[in-house]
Amino acid sequence: MNDRATIDHLLHRLSAQLKLLYPEHDCDALAERIIDLFWSNQDKVIQRQDIADKHLWDESDIALITYGSTIQSEGEHSLKTLHRFLKKHIGQAIGAVHILPFFPYSSDDGFSVIDYLQVDENLGDWSDIEAIARDYRLMGDLVINHGSSKSQWFQQFLSDEAPGKDYYYTADPAADLGQVVRPRSHPLLTPFRTAAGDRHVWSTFSPDQLDFDFTNPDVLLEFIKIIAAYIDHGVRIFRLDAVAFLWKKAGTSSINLDETHEIIRLLRTLMDHHAETLIIITETNIPNHENLTYFGNQNEAHVIYNFSLPPLLVHALLTGNALYLKRLTRSNPPALTGCTYLNFTASHDGIGLRPTEGVLPQGEVDQMMATIQGFGGRLSMRRGPGGTEKPYEMNISYFEAMQGTLEGPDAHQIDRFMAAMAIMLALEGIPALYIHSLLATPNGYEEVNRTGHNRSINRRQLDYDEISGKLANPEMVETQVFTRLLNLIDIRKKQPAFHPNAVQFTLALPEGLFGIWRQSLDRKQSIFAVTNVTKEIKSLSLADINLIAGDLWWDLISGQSITDIEGGFSLSPYQTVWISNVKQNPA
Repeated sequence: MNDRATIDHLLHRLSAQLKLLYPEHDCDALAERIIDLFWSNQDKVIQRQDIADKHLWDESDIALITYGSTIQSEGEHSLKTLHRFLKKHIGQAIGAVHILPFFPYSSDDGFSVIDYLQVDENLGDWSDIEAIARDYRLMGDLVINHGSSKSQWFQQFLSDEAPGKDYYYTADPAADLGQVVRPRSHPLLTPFRTAAGDRHVWSTFSPDQLDFDFTNPDVLLEFIKIIAAYIDHGVRIFRLDAVAFLWKKAGTSSINLDETHEIIRLLRTLMDHHAETLIIITETNIPNHENLTYFGNQNEAHVIYNFSLPPLLVHALLTGNALYLKRLTRSNPPALTGCTYLNFTASHDGIGLRPTEGVLPQGEVDQMMATIQGFGGRLSMRRGPGGTEKPYEMNISYFEAMQGTLEGPDAHQIDRFMAAMAIMLALEGIPALYIHSLLATPNGYEEVNRTGHNRSINRRQLDYDEISGKLANPEMVETQVFTRLLNLIDIRKKQPAFHPNAVQFTLALPEGLFGIWRQSLDRKQSIFAVTNVTKEIKSLSLADINLIAGDLWWDLISGQSITDIEGGFSLSPYQTVWISNVKQNPA
């Protein structure tokens, strides 16, 4: 049981943070309300020094990203179907599952939430969520920037009734909004006729997704109550959706503002003092130097998305030139204790182009976009300063993005795709696999035609019996990719050198080769992870990677032993080697 001193210390800290956000309010009283909302049982408040004892992650942590409705079976709620698929086909190969928004919604495939405290009845109910959470570490979305125009809160806004009438951010169209950074091309403000008169509501993402007003502390309290409910239902990893846009101010860019960072710091304070191991991941699809700021001083996000990885990995494998990928891995600072990266190649969104800004020359970006369009991909746009439209992301199945090079499609699609996965799995951080990558799903043109949204190309819904049948047939492309990926995952999970915070160093290798050196936290294991990013045979000189004489070395993927550390060998097109001085997990 915690003594009163622990609670008092937390109250003091929260009050100090709240004063930076709400200087006109009684922040001591706000802090008391937050503790009452966040902890139904104050015995679960832990002292700050206990946090170091928490097990946040290790080399065995790998996440799967999926919609609750991706795997379907007639007559069964899809969350039950998903759980059945996970248990039968994946088991414990993957330990964490990110179920994309599973709430009632009105648009954007779940990211326009109508009711934050209910499960979409088409998917199932809270018992289905809790069942998955008992078998897997559950990651859920906190869609914190905006909510649905069909929600009760917004209907209260229209009627000028409490509490919703004060929950949405409004602005004068004549205000100075020219600097606002946008991820979309529609107008920033959406007009509504309300009982209090005509109002213009800030709508960063769509006229159906209305932005909350976090200058009102009651909005923050509502979301703290929502977080507490999710914890009770088994959510342990919180993805803060579109959080970079949270705080708005006329005359500014209204992105990455200090107040936004302070709210994340406040949520981190709460989660770090909870007896459960809770993790914050910030979804900030922005240039890399801005994204890195969301680590704060080890006091904001535990994990940030490595948003630059998907487009730079595509570029490297389309061109056979890993220069820009190497620059990324060299420039990303090592994550400090309690922080790490989330590495991924694909998600429910497209392959973002904003993270290439200042990293990839525009000519290279244009060439990459043209190639992806040639592979059946689409482009989504955003509105830049002055109203100009710019490409925001490439929409394509990641497997289809690997069907060829700048020269066009070829016969190396599976090997090229596996090269991308192998690089991602080896990097510092926690790997996350999108379910459609795991299953090598092709582009979903029918979905695009049905919804009218380019992002639907990578959001297909699959029949459980059909996909199970494919996975039972070794001749199917889906099975070949699935089997190879699970094998690679199994190898990775046993290597201490692949701990999310293990040392990483980018190797200086000849053109066409990308490589990193990882070393375990106890310095007992080294892995040299090298990939041929071209469709040509490449020679790897072992002298270039300085294998230590006297140690025995193996390629963990092929099982081949390496006896001549001064020699070399050939890498087939898109082949990866994980050269280690420890053949198996020493544990």
